Amino acid sequence: MTLILSNDDVRALLAMPDCIDCLDDAYRELGAGRGVSRTRSDSITPTSRDDALYSLKSMDGVIPKLGVGAVRINSDIVTWPKIGNSMRRVKSPAAPGGRWVGLVLLFSSETGEPLAIMPDGVMQRIRVGATNGLGVKYMARKDAKSVGILGSGWQAGAQLSAACAVRAIETIRCFSPSRENREKFCADMTAELGVEVAPVDSPEAAISGSDIVMCATNTVDPLFFERWLEPGMHLTSIKRPEIEENAVVACNRVAIHTRDSKPILTATRGLDVPEHGEDRGWGVAAGIDFDTLPTLPQLIGGEAVGRASDDETTCFLNNLGLGYQFAAAGALVYRRAKERGVGHELPTDWFTEDVHP
Repeated sequence: MTLILSNDDVRALLAMPDCIDCLDDAYRELGAGRGVSRTRSDSITPTSRDDALYSLKSMDGVIPKLGVGAVRINSDIVTWPKIGNSMRRVKSPAAPGGRWVGLVLLFSSETGEPLAIMPDGVMQRIRVGATNGLGVKYMARKDAKSVGILGSGWQAGAQLSAACAVRAIETIRCFSPSRENREKFCADMTAELGVEVAPVDSPEAAISGSDIVMCATNTVDPLFFERWLEPGMHLTSIKRPEIEENAVVACNRVAIHTRDSKPILTATRGLDVPEHGEDRGWGVAAGIDFDTLPTLPQLIGGEAVGRASDDETTCFLNNLGLGYQFAAAGALVYRRAKERGVGHELPTDWFTEDVHP
């Protein structure tokens, strides 16, 4: 039987500390060459809306140790509004009922059969947070106690949860362009984390004096700048464009998620994709040689050093997501769902065939 799970199921089965642990182990497999991950692929075309484009995105990975492979697929209607001083990449909930479309397909690497199908929303949020949490674990000062975060959206909460899972955080300050959004976010996260999350009126107020600075936005323009760096600070991003190139270069140590500098991009001929401009989106930090920087699996495996002294400024760039993460997190969710009787079972015959493909 193939298991069908909901976002609510995933939320109940995948806690942040557990996701951090499962990714830590999975990255050791990847760093050793036993796991494999394919570069994300984006196909972009026009759609019927003048203010949007259609994007079909996929990524996959296989972890033989866990006996699974996974594919993550997104079918998105994408817009690029300007919010505050930066352009954002915003997925429109254009599917019937005002919903988004993202799926994780989990397969057995022993039989090839589909083990589970689930939406990607909750899992992708937790795995992004867990990945940056690992960056904090291996690169931030051991005594780091304060966090400044830029962003108050869907991803920001998972970033704070991850930081609190790997360090004894005592104070958090948050800035985002919308006062209403950041105040609600801070109230919600204070209740969730048991740590005061204070809203502030400028990015400088959030960043100044923070041991850890986390960028958690959907911007395609830089929003953290070199002049804000301080000795001993650890800086993280969930997207490559968030940190300007000069700030990255100025850090004493920089690590990246993956050597893939950008997705495999395929677009309709002559199509103008707003985030593909110079010094924007994947054009940000074009002068950085990603091949020379250590990756997160290398940090975890001990092949690279994340921090050598308390006064070093360190930076972790979560520059591109991996389908491999969904294999690791998906395997954990599937195992727990089977143990606890969670989800709905459908005949596997519905998803297999009796003719040679």
